[in-house]
Amino acid sequence: MDLFDQASNGAQMPLAARMRPESLDQMVGQQHLLGRSTVLRRAIEADSLPSVILQGPAGSGKTTLARIVAGYTQRRFVALSGVSATVGDFREAAEAARQHRKLHDQETIVFLDEIHRLSRTQQDALLPFVEEGVFTLIGSTTENPYYTLTTPLQSRCQIFVLEPLSSEDIEVLLRRALSDEQRGLGKLAVDLSDEALCLLAENARGDARVALNALEMATLVTEPDDSGRRRVSRAAVEDALQQPVLKYDRAGDEHYDTISAFIKSIRGSDPDAAIYWLAKMLEAGEDPRFIARRLIIAAAEDIGLADPTGLRVATAAADAVEYVGMPEAQIPLAMATIHLAVAPKSNSAYEAIAAARQDVRDEGGAKVPGHLAGGARPGEEKQNNKYLYPHDYPHHWIEQTYLPGDLTERRYYQPKNNRREQRIKEYLQDLHSSAATDQAAAKDDKNGDEKPR
Repeated sequence: MDLFDQASNGAQMPLAARMRPESLDQMVGQQHLLGRSTVLRRAIEADSLPSVILQGPAGSGKTTLARIVAGYTQRRFVALSGVSATVGDFREAAEAARQHRKLHDQETIVFLDEIHRLSRTQQDALLPFVEEGVFTLIGSTTENPYYTLTTPLQSRCQIFVLEPLSSEDIEVLLRRALSDEQRGLGKLAVDLSDEALCLLAENARGDARVALNALEMATLVTEPDDSGRRRVSRAAVEDALQQPVLKYDRAGDEHYDTISAFIKSIRGSDPDAAIYWLAKMLEAGEDPRFIARRLIIAAAEDIGLADPTGLRVATAAADAVEYVGMPEAQIPLAMATIHLAVAPKSNSAYEAIAAARQDVRDEGGAKVPGHLAGGARPGEEKQNNKYLYPHDYPHHWIEQTYLPGDLTERRYYQPKNNRREQRIKEYLQDLHSSAATDQAAAKDDKNGDEKPR
């Protein structure tokens, strides 16, 4: 029995499986893909669907859409799973497709669920059959195909992105299931208040499967009253939703989106939001070492010289993760997160190194001025200008050039408007001002014997 076969006793199937839409008109949501004038809908109805990748979160209708294509098409339909399919399965499917084309003049569609599970080697083995049109591929994935699929395979498929279902969409599916006597719960005489229905739709987080299966569970644990009706309470719905599916995938978009929200909340000085996103990652089983590394980066990039202790705190948190592990490591991670979020912010170090590296790329790496070099090279003329040793001068500073060539006036470090960097700015200004009175003496000494350094 393949993915699309119905069990002999449909009542034993989960409600979400029994209530799958059977036509495009029964599909809920995804109107950007399946509206009357869309390319995808016209291709399905004309039985001219090319190889496609359907990307979307769980419960958004990817497998359902593949089932519907199977009903519309005159082509032979084969279902495989990226979890268990082998290169041999692809070759077998390709040979069978060639035979059916030759003997029955019938084309083949191969539906490959969880295509992101395929290794690069497996994708390379699949590629020639798609490229040569041996069969049409419909791939299904919850992850971003631009990350998980090889570029050659991407380029030979059209990618369609399904969105999470809205609460309103899920309410439509729930009401349909409550009223349907053949496939749904219509024969059970279920009474579900609008409040409980709304709670169920909102907490399903866009996943129709979660919503329908929770409805079924809440219904089945509710005993009929004297009139034979099952009056499903809000409490029963809450119990059925006690452990909703967490929308997070450590290798997909949610991983990147959540860490992005985490860092941006720290940068925006919002400790509450930063802690929330940290909690989401930890609940989803994110690698705490990954989080610690990002905290170190944020400490240097976004807090920087406004609070140099931030880097020490982030590094200490990373050490703590290695020493104690989870779940205890959540505490030093939370400490570091809050410290960085409430710390004053400065990206002056980040901007300074970025600007300097750009100049190095533009200049091609300027030659070190002679007075800064390690010493005269054999065959080189003796330099007229010599290095002035700052410690030999008042205030441990003497005016001389340290940048090469045309960059002598360049200023990479620009102190930001925070208390600590303003003190740094004042120190540099005072240094130049206080040493100005000693410049004449320094110039008189410039031709004298200098200590070799």
